[in-house]
Amino acid sequence: MFFRGSRYEHVADAELETKDGRLIRYKRMRFIPDAEGRLSYQVKEGDRPDLAAYNTLGDPEQFWRLCDVNKTQRPVDLTENPGERIGVPGPEGGMGG
Repeated sequence: MFFRGSRYEHVADAELETKDGRLIRYKRMRFIPDAEGRLSYQVKEGDRPDLAAYNTLGDPEQFWRLCDVNKTQRPVDLTENPGERIGVPGPEGGMGG
């Protein structure tokens, strides 16, 4: 259902059977891990979350890792203030999906 590397990749699946016998499959809730940004990145004019992720993590689809470290629900909030510094997870990876 979710691609490899997705923030939901390691979230458990669950099932619910309704009164009329239908089976509903869903992902359990994902809680934002308690992680700190060991590095930082200065937001540039015109940056977007995917560009910041590419510049810091080497993969534009990993923008959600920046969101987690910065406790940001909306990815666009990461880059709305040029000049601001945002936290970046360290190279050791300590931010499992």
